[in-house]
Amino acid sequence: MPDAQGWRAKFGVLGPSTNTIVQPDFDALRPRGVTNHYSRIFTPNAQAISNESFRAGAEVIAGNTLDAVRSVMTCKPDHLVMGMSAVTFFDGVKGADRFVKQVEDESGLRISVGSHACTAALNRHGGIRRLAVLSPYWPSMNSEVSRYFGDMGFSVVRDVALQCPSWIAIAEVTPETLRNTLRELDGDDIDAIVQVGTNLSMMRLAAAAELWLGKPVIAINTATYWHALRSNNIHDQMDGFGPLMAEF
Repeated sequence: MPDAQGWRAKFGVLGPSTNTIVQPDFDALRPRGVTNHYSRIFTPNAQAISNESFRAGAEVIAGNTLDAVRSVMTCKPDHLVMGMSAVTFFDGVKGADRFVKQVEDESGLRISVGSHACTAALNRHGGIRRLAVLSPYWPSMNSEVSRYFGDMGFSVVRDVALQCPSWIAIAEVTPETLRNTLRELDGDDIDAIVQVGTNLSMMRLAAAAELWLGKPVIAINTATYWHALRSNNIHDQMDGFGPLMAEF
């Protein structure tokens, strides 16, 4: 018998315990008959993050991910969704594929991750090769994001790292800061803007920005959940979150 509420699909969502944005974002995108089951990856709220410490802190999260996988598997989900993006960009495509394989080998399920989901979203739009990237990260991590997209055949023309000082501070970035950063990133020399960092609240702002920038603005939470839905042959459309959810 199917689950009474998740009769179409049950998603096991993996996210850092400091992340307060992914859970409500994914719930906002959830169609009827799909349920999200959040498994928190234990994450100390690192303070005074820097270029030197960012990767070390993110690797702590990566190291705790399989514990969260084992925990959420007890509800027998149909698909896993990664609600933390940095670890899916480490070491380019090889690193992303290695992370996916590790989780899928442990769980026996497929997983949607931010890096590959953004690539799928960009390819679905079509004709995109030159990118600008917005992140809450530090420059050393943005280099990893650029490396990944380079491996995937894109060119990152420019990027902005907001250099948030703690994991929780990412969720405190204001819409005004994000709007100004999008304007700073825009230009005739790019085809799209990609926002990474799942604790950055960007889904609705990205959809609105597409209207006044006239080009795709990919919010990683939208792309990741869209990828999970479409990977499970769930093609419901939803307005308010850009063409990924409304058209593709």
